[in-house]
Amino acid sequence: VLAAAPVVPGQRLLLGYSGGLDSSVLLHALAPLRGRFSFELLVHHVHHGLSPNADAWAAHCEQVCRALDVPLRVVRVRIEPVAGEGVEAAARRMRHAAWEEASADWWMTAHHRDDQAETLLFRLCRGTGVAGAAAMAAIDRSANRPGRLRPLLGCGRDELLSVANGAQLRWVDDESNTDPRFSRNFLRHEVMPVLRTRFPAVDASFARAATHFGEAAELLDALARIDAGACGERPMSATALRALSPARQANLLRWQLRQMGLSMPDETRLTEALRQLNTCDRDRPLSLALGCGELQVYRDAAWLTPPLPVLPASPVPWLDNASMPWGEGRIEVDEAVGEGVALASIEHAECQMRVRWSGCRLALPRRPAKDVRQLGQEAGLPPSVRDRLPILAVNGRAAWMAGVGVATEFACPPGERGLVLRWIRPAAYSASGEAAL
Repeated sequence: VLAAAPVVPGQRLLLGYSGGLDSSVLLHALAPLRGRFSFELLVHHVHHGLSPNADAWAAHCEQVCRALDVPLRVVRVRIEPVAGEGVEAAARRMRHAAWEEASADWWMTAHHRDDQAETLLFRLCRGTGVAGAAAMAAIDRSANRPGRLRPLLGCGRDELLSVANGAQLRWVDDESNTDPRFSRNFLRHEVMPVLRTRFPAVDASFARAATHFGEAAELLDALARIDAGACGERPMSATALRALSPARQANLLRWQLRQMGLSMPDETRLTEALRQLNTCDRDRPLSLALGCGELQVYRDAAWLTPPLPVLPASPVPWLDNASMPWGEGRIEVDEAVGEGVALASIEHAECQMRVRWSGCRLALPRRPAKDVRQLGQEAGLPPSVRDRLPILAVNGRAAWMAGVGVATEFACPPGERGLVLRWIRPAAYSASGEAAL
């Protein structure tokens, strides 16, 4: 798996190490390969604090890693499930969040063939699609985050146990792994043993089925790439998107969400979003929730964005003419001569950053004062962006609006000192991919 990925010299591998049987076998198999592949190995143990034994598990992991001369990082997290999320899902989310901070090229986990079978069965019970039924891949590349390596997928748990006993390894047992209240444990201890009595090769059969689903998912991804090219990718042509069949529309949007690393919408939400896309007035702007993302439609442009952060509910003081965070981005400030907001016009004034307020108007050079929403529309900005634009208020008057410009009375004259302000957002939030407003 390391060779096929490929893992190249100098890359950093992060191994998720619980101290249990599976990750212990993988750690002991991986550590000696550092010389052959010249990778940097970081072992990562997440201390969830859910068990009274959690401190002992962390101490065990430290002892094993010291003996193998591999660096270990222990991260303590507090599990706080969000609405609709179970403890298992919350713990997984917190682990991944902790891994994100480690700056690795690859994430490596010890999932094996039995895990693959359980994952397929669990997802089928929840009505998953083809991509979900493909379960896990031994090598999973991602454009926007570290790739995933699961080199033990071809091995059964009984094989790992035999190897561990033969090598006289020590590991810890998490008592929660036997708790049938968790769905995966129920499948592992109650359902799979019954299936094995009738179908002894069920684990290998499920793993083979996941491979077949994976091949089908690759074909659907290839179709999505063709449709994305035909629709214009970012932004897509809303007309071209509507011309696709509903199944291809759904496939394209799911593929784009996966490319962005966002969770999938449920079937009801996706069906409703496609209904609105296809039946609403073509001139009506749309902002439709899809999983963790949002589908934006404005004029003939359609694009997906990550979730939009909450903006400040009240004005935020702008101090020392400094850059500051705003929503999904930052307001950057650069000094200039003869450009931007005149420094003399804001000295000794009360300066605040705020969203549009009732009666907010701005007069651009050689133009009459207009409501800022109208100015945003004239600038071609979709409604979902107009209501998020930062506005610099100087003594209660609008001096600058991102994406629109500087008010005449605050514009910097030639030869004088000024401040050029820009709202810089991740390109994923923009219809055009342009980051600056």
